[in-house]
Amino acid sequence: MSEAVSAYFIWGVFVAPFAGAVLVPLLQKAPKMRDYVAVLFSFVSAVFALSLLVPTLQGQTVAPSGPTSVPWITALGISVGVLYDPFTIILSNVVAWVSFLIMVYSLEYMKGDSGLTRYWFFMNFFIGSMQLVVLSDNFLSMFVGWEGVGLCSFALIGFWFTDEKERWVGTVGSMALGEAQAYPPSHAGMKAFVMTRIGDVAFLIGIILLFIYSGTFSFTQLAQNAGWATRLAQSGLLVPTALLIFGGAVGKSAQFPLHEWLPDAMAGPASVSALIHAATMVKAGVVLVARVGPLFYFALASNTSLVQPFFVTVAWIGAFTAFLAATQALVGFELKKILAYSTVSQIGYMMMALGLTGLSTDFAQGLSAGLYHLMSHAIFKASLFMGAGALIHVSESKYVSDMGGLRAKMKMTFAAFLVAAASLSGIPPFSGFWSKDAVLATAWDSGQTGLFLVGAMTAGLTAFYSFRMLGIVFYGKQSMKLDELEKEGHPAREVPRLMWVPYMILAVGTVLIGVLSAPLGLENGLEWASNAYLVSLFPRLSGLTGTSAGFNAVSSLIALGFVGIGFAIAWTLYVAKRYSASKLVHEEGFIHPIYTFLENRWYINAVYYRVFVDAPIRASRWLLSSFEIRGLDRVNNAGAYLGINLSAAGNWIDAHVIDGVANGFSLAGQAFSRTIRKVQTGITQQYIFVFALGLALLILALLLGAGVRLY
Repeated sequence: MSEAVSAYFIWGVFVAPFAGAVLVPLLQKAPKMRDYVAVLFSFVSAVFALSLLVPTLQGQTVAPSGPTSVPWITALGISVGVLYDPFTIILSNVVAWVSFLIMVYSLEYMKGDSGLTRYWFFMNFFIGSMQLVVLSDNFLSMFVGWEGVGLCSFALIGFWFTDEKERWVGTVGSMALGEAQAYPPSHAGMKAFVMTRIGDVAFLIGIILLFIYSGTFSFTQLAQNAGWATRLAQSGLLVPTALLIFGGAVGKSAQFPLHEWLPDAMAGPASVSALIHAATMVKAGVVLVARVGPLFYFALASNTSLVQPFFVTVAWIGAFTAFLAATQALVGFELKKILAYSTVSQIGYMMMALGLTGLSTDFAQGLSAGLYHLMSHAIFKASLFMGAGALIHVSESKYVSDMGGLRAKMKMTFAAFLVAAASLSGIPPFSGFWSKDAVLATAWDSGQTGLFLVGAMTAGLTAFYSFRMLGIVFYGKQSMKLDELEKEGHPAREVPRLMWVPYMILAVGTVLIGVLSAPLGLENGLEWASNAYLVSLFPRLSGLTGTSAGFNAVSSLIALGFVGIGFAIAWTLYVAKRYSASKLVHEEGFIHPIYTFLENRWYINAVYYRVFVDAPIRASRWLLSSFEIRGLDRVNNAGAYLGINLSAAGNWIDAHVIDGVANGFSLAGQAFSRTIRKVQTGITQQYIFVFALGLALLILALLLGAGVRLY
């Protein structure tokens, strides 16, 4: 494949899904063709991405000779461009192929839904927007893709906007601090939109500050002309700018404190959840931090301590979020919600790894660990969510307590779910073990003991909730809900092949990546890819090698110890069922308050609603009653009453004064006319007499006027 062709293929990776999105509405009258065309364009995108991966794995890092950028805003010298480096191409392939399998799964899972045109449009647009985030060579076009991802998440989370009760997320009627904890899809979509917008505003302010001090949005130009970093540092805005950009990642990737939207995003279809959690939305924040971290670190190569607060913040927010979300997953009873908490937690691991890049002597180690866990998580989490969709489809319930005993009846789903859950738990030899171990080894090697211990404890919690979920769903007796469905002629059985094959492929993938990781040197390969990306930005780093820190026996054994404890407790309670978990919760005095605290999401969600939703509503109602109704309305009413009274006074003056004067003149005229009228007798002799008299008086007056003496 020539270099020139590869450049066009890079464009094709994100243009193909956008083209599919445009075509889907045009094929609304041909539903079968519409469905297959939607899937076809996601496949075309994946093929383009794969065609770029082959030369990348062969070590080709030379930029393609074809057009990698086109002018956009010429007045500001801004173009739309794409990156071509191993790090970017690997990310793009993860997004493309996981998305394609989810689209195939959707053919059966979404069959018969009345909103399929809208569904396929936004799914393709989602994939295209995420690929634009991954491939963009500058912050501005990345932000366009970023907002596209946000728009699609809003539309797809609230896909079932008619808000039937069975579509709600959370148990209807559940309360915490007096706040409802169940929401309809339309509310969940709006919640995701609003909470991620908070981060987006911070992100936008951050890149505007970067542009003001550097004059460019380009990653390459920012790397090559690093004077902007010194100027930002001198003005005291270096760390604030970096943290503002990180704020965008906190929102999109559902990290504390903007994490509460993601559990409620489970109101959407399972296929949407798989896409958001595995291939798009929440991974966008990780990609952003992977882009911005090297820029701030290596731009200040002589004094990296100036930007260390940024990396410390990223690492600790990631670690705390990982622990926080894992504790909430411990007590979850909605299948997809348990997986949602686990996503928030696993993204926390990725953020911790990216934060550790600036706290370690080997920047690429943390970068490659974050990339490794992103790739590993995408594979097993997509498998878990699609499997969850199948289980919900069969049981007609979102609650794990309405399932049970499905191991024998859904063997393919059970096998895929078991493998993916083991990978999520960090059990060897699955991919999740190696990728999580890479993150923890980075913390250990960096001397960040606190971060390592939080990550290791969280690994134990992850193993517990993963096998708790597995035990409740697949082991034990069949639930009453399934018994009722069986009596109605709907016994539990395996879902159609078109649904289980995609998540089985991903389960096999997590096994192969795990088993072949050490023999193929996958971790070293990912560090080589990370180094190649860093060198493409900063040529002075060309001496970097691709040697990983390797397997750290001490950190691995400590982490496996925590995993083993979590696994053993979950297996005892929920698989072997030697003790009743319900009795432990309700009979042990100290456990029940903790259980309630975790079930209510640390009360963070309830506090958010009280402070940011209810308080403004109460304030607006107070303003309405106290200021508008009692204040402005009273002033308005007083003005109206004054106007009425002035109008009445004017009416009286008009009736009694103005009309009186007018009527007086009228009456006087009438009286005068009646008096004069008496002279008009109609007798001719009288008229002649009066005329003669008048004439005589006139002559007399003239004579007197002329001075004539009459005597």
